[in-house]
Amino acid sequence: FALFSAYWLRLTRITVPLPNLPAFWNGRTIALVTDIHLGNFRGPAFSHRVVSLLMSMGAECVLIGGDMFDGVKIDVANAVEPWKALSAPSGVYFVGGNHDDYGGRKMYLEALREVGMRVLDNEKVNIHGLQLVGVHDAEMHEEGIFRAILAKAAVDPGTASILLAHRPSNMAVPEEAGISFQLSGHTHLGQFWPWTHFARRVHGKFAYGLNRFGRMLVY
Repeated sequence: FALFSAYWLRLTRITVPLPNLPAFWNGRTIALVTDIHLGNFRGPAFSHRVVSLLMSMGAECVLIGGDMFDGVKIDVANAVEPWKALSAPSGVYFVGGNHDDYGGRKMYLEALREVGMRVLDNEKVNIHGLQLVGVHDAEMHEEGIFRAILAKAAVDPGTASILLAHRPSNMAVPEEAGISFQLSGHTHLGQFWPWTHFARRVHGKFAYGLNRFGRMLVY
C-alpha cells in the first residue's frame, strides 16, 4: 500500500484570491510541483508521468519548488530528459531544495537549464505584471541572507507577488518584505504515521495546505 501510494499522483486545485493581482492572471492557472526526488527509486518513467499530468492542466506557467533530485549519484541528464516535453506559455521556473544541494547544486541546475527550465537564482522576475521571486533553500534558511535577497529584489507591496521557496520557514522575512503568497514543499506532510505527527510538530499548520501568515498566504 505504501509503494502504491507513493507512486499515485494527486492533483489538488485551489483558488487563491490575491490583492492587487494584475488583470492578466484573473482566472488563470499556475501549476506547482515539488519534491520529485529523482534518484535510486524514481527516474525517467516517473518524470514522464509527472510531465504528462502537468501538460494536461493547461497551466499558464509551472513552478517547481525544489528537491527535484534526491542527492544520490545518478545519470542526471537521463533523469531529466522527460522534462524537455514540459512547456507553458509564461514559462517553467525552478528553485533548489535541500536535497538539490547534496553533492553540489551546480550540475543539477545546469541539467535543468538544458531541458528548458528557468532557474531562479535568488532573484525576481516579472511575468505579465506578477512578481515572482525564487530563493534557493540554503539561502532562505539563513535569515540574514534571505532578508538581503528580498531587499535586493525590491518587491512592490502594491502589486501581487509570489515567493517560490522550498520550505515553509522563516516566513516573517517575506511577510515583512511585502510578499503576497509563498509556495513551498519540503514537508511531504510527513508521508506516513508517525512522521505525520512530527511534520505538524515542526511546521504547525504550515505542514500542508493553504494558510495565512500575517498578511501573506502560504501554500
